Amino acid sequence: MRYEEVCIESLGYTLPEEVVASAEIERRLAPLYQRLRLPEGRLELISGVRERRFWPVGTMPSSMSLLSARRALEAAEIAPERIGALIHASVCRDYLEPATACSVHHRLGLPPSCIVYDLSNACLGLLNGMVQIANMIELGQIEAGIVVGSEGSRQLVENTIDWLNGETSLTRQSVKSAIASLTIGSASCAILLTRRAISRTGNRLWQVTVRAHTEFHDLCHSGCDEAVGSGMNPLMDTDSERLLEEGIATGKAAFTEFLRQADCVPESLQRTICHQVGSAHRKRMLEALGLRLERDFSTLEWLGNTGSVALPITLALAAEQQAIRSGDQVGLLGIGSGINCLLCAIDWRQSRVRGNGGAVHAIPKPHFDAAAAPAAIGGREEVRFSDTAR
Repeated sequence: MRYEEVCIESLGYTLPEEVVASAEIERRLAPLYQRLRLPEGRLELISGVRERRFWPVGTMPSSMSLLSARRALEAAEIAPERIGALIHASVCRDYLEPATACSVHHRLGLPPSCIVYDLSNACLGLLNGMVQIANMIELGQIEAGIVVGSEGSRQLVENTIDWLNGETSLTRQSVKSAIASLTIGSASCAILLTRRAISRTGNRLWQVTVRAHTEFHDLCHSGCDEAVGSGMNPLMDTDSERLLEEGIATGKAAFTEFLRQADCVPESLQRTICHQVGSAHRKRMLEALGLRLERDFSTLEWLGNTGSVALPITLALAAEQQAIRSGDQVGLLGIGSGINCLLCAIDWRQSRVRGNGGAVHAIPKPHFDAAAAPAAIGGREEVRFSDTAR
């Protein structure tokens, strides 16, 4: 899919203040570790996730999505009445109905003519929503739209800990299906897209490629469809090893088609942002695609896997920390269980990001090799917005 009229205008994000280290999770898993004689440090060693964040107990997804969407509007300096579509696209929702997007739309003060709905597609949800808004803009149906989502991890992690400690029949082999659930983190992010004619940034989304290998849809699944407002109590079963192999194969097939459609080579991408799963997945995926590790920006070490929010919030933090520069061609490498893959190319010009990073204590800088960053192209100044900027 090619686009001429669509720009990623701004990003807004919200991070929880509560930090939960992998070492703390292992401490709580002491009964399991003692029973199976598992070595301490195993969780961080195999996943690369040092810590993740939790929302306060009882936090509704819509409340965090409202903050992120509002921040995206402020960063873009665009009036709410100009927004023609709002999509809420995280796995976590307030209730099964009405759409969580309805609550965000109302409290954000968007116009009644705005298209409002929820979308769900595992870890690809926000990227799918971004593409749907891009299609509406390209067709001339709207001039601006927001996709937003908020993922919560406390319920899944704590429920998984209780199950692992209580299920005495587990072995070292069978426990592997629950490991991925312990790497999940909480976060919220919003992406605001506009028609090129009204864009202040000129960050043009120009290529999207999709690939579906749905014969592997059963490699990762949760027990049932639940909502936060009804006291969700999730468990997730993941064949991590097979999902890694088939996910890389799906990504490789998608990237081959992406390069053909975009008429470019891997070296054309100065920056890449991958879905944040784990360190082994990231390294092997980039190697399989012929992409340089030092050009990729990573947050999985301190945010964990934040589901549909993982890639967008990593893009936001990369832009905010000036790891993306004017003139960079940026590749978004999205992948989700199912298995689905969605790849995007963006011609980046100017960063407009607003988040609460400055208000969250001891946030580390994500992995990025500054020595690999080329000089800004075209002499255009990078602009950042933060909660303390005004």
